[in-house]
Amino acid sequence: MPEYKKVARPSAILWDLDGTLIDQTAPIVRCYTEVITSLGYPKPDCNIIKRSLGGPLSSTMQIFVDTKDVKIACTSFRSNFPKIMFDGIIVISGAIKCIESAYKARIPQAIFTNKDGNTAREVSRFAGFSNYIPICVGSSDTIWNKPNIKLTEHVLGLLKVSKKDTIIIGDSPTDIDVAKKAGLNCYCVATGAHSEIELNDAGAVTTFDNLSSLYESLIRPLICSVEPN
Repeated sequence: MPEYKKVARPSAILWDLDGTLIDQTAPIVRCYTEVITSLGYPKPDCNIIKRSLGGPLSSTMQIFVDTKDVKIACTSFRSNFPKIMFDGIIVISGAIKCIESAYKARIPQAIFTNKDGNTAREVSRFAGFSNYIPICVGSSDTIWNKPNIKLTEHVLGLLKVSKKDTIIIGDSPTDIDVAKKAGLNCYCVATGAHSEIELNDAGAVTTFDNLSSLYESLIRPLICSVEPN
């Protein structure tokens, strides 16, 4: 049996969405490609798109289009993405198990993401996350984006929890930056575009190769810690 890294019980969990709980890479890359090329720019490198995910939509667009076209490109993306967003979407193995188990262990949870808020909530319902996590906050719900500490504090306020022992679970340096700015610990899974080495180098408290490893180290012990009713 593999050796799992043991971590302390969190008081709340803030989940990233893309690359952490779902793999929506195929429709995301497709939409970026269609929008960017429709504006007359060359076809974007899909690997560059993948590694930029986690940050604001405009940040990725700025890589491929001139500043003057960023606004129209983002508007076009938000208009077109809902039409194709479920084409090829994958719920990452272990996601429901982790979320449901944390719910049963009475750990408050929220999803917060730089994906459009309405889109994120549709995805959460589609994937079954909303059955256990009612709070899902996206980029269109406030004036802030990750890693702005104001967004993190807003989500903590919705959960009615303090920063103490709250953790972030994500898959990218953006999630680690969110945690650093808010004074939280970030635990990462290498289920997105970044390796465990990259995530450790970026400052993750600890990393896991997949959600099954995360479950064994963090979530399963929580089940045992909850006394039966």
